[in-house]
Amino acid sequence: MVGFKNRYMVMEVFLNPNREKAGDNSVIITQFNVSKAVKDSLLENFGECGLASSLGSFQVKYVNSITNVCIIRVSREEYQKLWSAITMVTNIANCPVVFNLLDLSGSIRACKNAALKCEESKFEQYKLMVGDRFSSADSDRMNSYLDRIKVLEH
Repeated sequence: MVGFKNRYMVMEVFLNPNREKAGDNSVIITQFNVSKAVKDSLLENFGECGLASSLGSFQVKYVNSITNVCIIRVSREEYQKLWSAITMVTNIANCPVVFNLLDLSGSIRACKNAALKCEESKFEQYKLMVGDRFSSADSDRMNSYLDRIKVLEH
């Protein structure tokens, strides 16, 4: 018997790319927000049948609200459709967003390694950006996000 084949996508969410022009009214990225935006895009672009065929394996496994990195799981047969739908997502909760695919892998282990590498580098950028306002609470929060990646399973 063959196991169910999945694809794991490590995605980066850019919130409101024109933030400098419009002021700072961004939204906090959550698993629910990402999942709803992707499902809405699937429905709009591929119809009910396309949405139904993707929902069986679609899951947002991880979202980091500090670095805006997320991990999405989908079946091997449906990943291109889901990738297309994610590309067409323009906003989450009325906040303009752009998704960037950082890594596509066939195993959760490879996905975790790519996500950890990306998260560590983005966290270092975050520390530099925040500067003196960086606290131990921020460090603890980030460490809890890194621990959540390490325990991810199918």
